[in-house]
Amino acid sequence: MEKIEELFANLHIVKRSSEKKEPTYLLGIDTSKTVQADKGGLAAVLCSNGSIRIYDKERLNILREFTEHPGVLNGVRFANSCDSVYSAGADGTVKCWDARLASNKPVQLFKGYPSNVFISFDINCDDHVLCAGTEKVDDDALLVFWDARMNSQDLSTRDPLGTYSETHSDDITQVCFHPSNRNMVVSGSTDGLVNVFDISFDNEDDALVTTCNSASSVSYLGWSGKDYKQIYCMTHDEGFCWWDLNHLDSDESMTRLNIQDVREVINVKENILDYLIGGLYHEKLDKLFVVGGTNSGKIHLLSCTASGLSHVMSLQGGHAATVRSFCWNAQEESLLTGGEDAQLLLWKPGAIEKTFTKKDSLKMESSVHQRVRVHSNDSYKKRKKQ
Repeated sequence: MEKIEELFANLHIVKRSSEKKEPTYLLGIDTSKTVQADKGGLAAVLCSNGSIRIYDKERLNILREFTEHPGVLNGVRFANSCDSVYSAGADGTVKCWDARLASNKPVQLFKGYPSNVFISFDINCDDHVLCAGTEKVDDDALLVFWDARMNSQDLSTRDPLGTYSETHSDDITQVCFHPSNRNMVVSGSTDGLVNVFDISFDNEDDALVTTCNSASSVSYLGWSGKDYKQIYCMTHDEGFCWWDLNHLDSDESMTRLNIQDVREVINVKENILDYLIGGLYHEKLDKLFVVGGTNSGKIHLLSCTASGLSHVMSLQGGHAATVRSFCWNAQEESLLTGGEDAQLLLWKPGAIEKTFTKKDSLKMESSVHQRVRVHSNDSYKKRKKQ
């Protein structure tokens, strides 16, 4: 554990983004997977004002901003093989921009069905298949699929290839493809179910590999473990679940960990954990970490084992309000974080820490309400403390 502590304790702030005239919450971050030798990488940031900002990842200056989506945006992703950026919207579309171009027009438009409101999405590891999850309308909560392959002359509107409609009964809040298996995808919903699919099969029933139950509304999903044969999820009431798909065909339980409320069991040194942000699997260490924080802007790193979660260390002195998003760069072992203080911070190991002035929390209640859905299903409300 000491080596792990040392690894993350070496992270210091090396750059802070410049502030916009109209600051917004930074709700999601992703970075480009392709870096040219003579150029730095790009970072895409989802903002609460309905825009996507493209940053120079090293200098953290804004290169361009895409604002074509009307209404609420949900998620931001870079393609794996190029600098295309995707986002899903409440207008029932997923749009794709070329992050290298200043044009505010998307290069591809993926249309859903008339009643669709997309609240989650992902693209598979070879950039061939796009999948988005919808809010429940009437009795339908859908996973919608598209062919995402693009050639040089194809700047077209795409209709869906098809849908999965039988495996979730409420809003599909998370979609996450396997990091290296193009056919494996996991979805999570406010119905508490986490479903794993193999989309190489012809129909939904055959494609469903397994169903896990988080017993609460799913807020975050990820893959972990050797060959990424484990899945984990976080819930809107700060629960954490972890399953091992290696045990699908054995009598051994798939559940490695199931914590109803991490805040009630974790002992952080500062004695405060207000929320969970997400997770990261460190391949070199073969370790899963859970990232959480405090309303004052501290970031807590928790180590995850089958025996429970334990506090590793904290990053502080950077954010002044709730941290909403992060992106870990495994090659550089660097971290990007964004939050409700409208700041994008770059943390790197071994750097000389610079002196920064914390930004005040932004009181933009309407922006938060645009982003956070209130789930009224009584079975998933947080249980009252005894």
